[in-house]
Amino acid sequence: MEQVRAELPPDQWPVTRTYTVRGWDPVAGELTIDFVHHGDQGLAGPWAAAARPGDLIQFMGPGGGYAPRPDADWHLLAGDEAALPAIAVTLEKLPAGARALVFVEVAGPEEEQAEVVGGPGVELHWVHRGDAAPGEALVAAVTATELPSGAGHVFVHGEAFAVRALRGHLRTTRGLDPEWTSISGYWRRGDTEDRWQATKKEWNAAIEAEESGVPS
Repeated sequence: MEQVRAELPPDQWPVTRTYTVRGWDPVAGELTIDFVHHGDQGLAGPWAAAARPGDLIQFMGPGGGYAPRPDADWHLLAGDEAALPAIAVTLEKLPAGARALVFVEVAGPEEEQAEVVGGPGVELHWVHRGDAAPGEALVAAVTATELPSGAGHVFVHGEAFAVRALRGHLRTTRGLDPEWTSISGYWRRGDTEDRWQATKKEWNAAIEAEESGVPS
């Protein structure tokens, strides 16, 4: 990809989308990836719906460095459908008996996934979006929750406007340590991934300037 982007104009670059690996079986050589499908909208969803054995796809990665801290007193995991695979994988990696508050926003009860479970210390809340804008119900649910005492490790990913609101709430209002928070917008409503990724750096810089009180 580096060579392609260096030598060819953007209109000839392959189209890319970013996904979380849900599972990997090295013995079977099987990689599992969950796709959010919005009917005919978007690129990856329709591709996944029409994919057949033998179709070719190129992978890059993996990336990302988040993992639940074993020394945390508690964990907060919050996101929408885009973050659901990462949240599910995290629940499987939590230390035995770890306390975790989990909020997952989906369209409605029909979108809840029974295979997403946690240990005895996990409180899993399915947040139903209904007709509200993506992220609104998630922000309301998390901000209304009383967080435990002690050092909490936070994972908040999903729609960018909702993530920005929760970042301000958790870091500024609740005073959580930024070093113990993994907070990032996976996507932004109204944008394709290409447009979002092209502006994400400036978006994050503006948020950081806002938090520090420096005009952006």
